[in-house]
Amino acid sequence: MKKSFPFAAAITAFIAASYFLVPLIATFYFSLRMTRGELSFAAYRSVLNSPEFLATIGYSTVASLLAIVMGAVIIVPTAYWVRLKIPKLRPVVEFISLLPLIVPPVVLVFGYIRLFGSNSWLPLTGSTQGTDVLLVLGYVVMSMPYMFRAVDNGMAVIDIATLTEAAESLGASRFRTIIFVIFPNVRAAIISGAFLTFSISLGEFVLASLLNRPAFGPYLVQLGQDRAYEPAALAVMSFAFTWACMMLMQIFATKKPGQRWFPRLPFSSAQRTRA
Repeated sequence: MKKSFPFAAAITAFIAASYFLVPLIATFYFSLRMTRGELSFAAYRSVLNSPEFLATIGYSTVASLLAIVMGAVIIVPTAYWVRLKIPKLRPVVEFISLLPLIVPPVVLVFGYIRLFGSNSWLPLTGSTQGTDVLLVLGYVVMSMPYMFRAVDNGMAVIDIATLTEAAESLGASRFRTIIFVIFPNVRAAIISGAFLTFSISLGEFVLASLLNRPAFGPYLVQLGQDRAYEPAALAVMSFAFTWACMMLMQIFATKKPGQRWFPRLPFSSAQRTRA
């Protein structure tokens, strides 16, 4: 029996795609109108040649990478210990990891300012380095729900109890087990959480603005107030970067240990002859 074409599903998919793509296409077209009377990439050249853009994107990139490393160092041993030793407390840990989705970032940053202000026992806001540390810690807290969920799902796939027993039977300490056994086996999950952390931290505005740090998020807002075409170009570039992160996350998540990144190219006939 021949199946009929699913017109309802096709129309629904077309409407959803139009709702998603039409504003993006319009934004891209508007970003090409910077030069009067012609379509050009002048707005993109203006953004890429801006010293402020390079400085802010560099600062946010470094801060995001530090947040990824710190988050992985905190989350992976915690998720491992909870699953191995105290599984009954896993719902409590999950609830704690979801608190950054409930507490607004503005409340978080004002708590940082009050707790680590100039009159506190640890006045981190009194120096540039201390404020940078607060910003990185804020990124770690904001990305904790995504990093914890990615790592916890990765550990659910592997048998950490058996891996731990095997490592300890070979004389490995708990620290070496985590570093050389657990981390490699949840590598794909860590990288997935890392890309999510990077995407969140790169464009974050509230923490960086209220802590007065030269990050990429405040630069985006300021550029949107001062210019017309460059913000549209940045929006398209940010969208492309987000999709690139999602593609890389999918590649890393599906890659098996020891699998080649690219298929081996076949030898040509001349190479076979020489071989």
